[in-house]
Amino acid sequence: MTASLFQQIQQFYARQMRLLDNGAVEEWADTFTEDGVFDQNVAEPLTGRVNIAVASRKRVDQLVAEGITRRHWLGMLEVDPQDEQGVVRTRYYAFSMATERGGRPQIMASTYAEDTLVRHEGHWLIRYRRVTHDGTA
Repeated sequence: MTASLFQQIQQFYARQMRLLDNGAVEEWADTFTEDGVFDQNVAEPLTGRVNIAVASRKRVDQLVAEGITRRHWLGMLEVDPQDEQGVVRTRYYAFSMATERGGRPQIMASTYAEDTLVRHEGHWLIRYRRVTHDGTA
């Protein structure tokens, strides 16, 4: 793996999480392949950009209505190229934090995630994301 690839993947995740945290759900969902899967051990898997966007929009709208700002932090990133066609596997820890108006940030979820990323038209896309919430398995 090259330093350039690692930096590309870090930039991908920084942009992707910022899109979600800023409520740009449709653009966030566009970071998945058309048939991408978002699989969490606390909910039914979502398959396809449309389903991912609909479920995420519902959650983001709920948080906005409750006056909560959500932020994600990803760290301890591992990047493993799988083949010459641009398939990469990643593993990382992620925190989801919530802050009520006038309040202090609270960690709402601590997770371990594994993604399969593919290169498509010069951009990285998630083919499959598996998120395991700590304390639930």
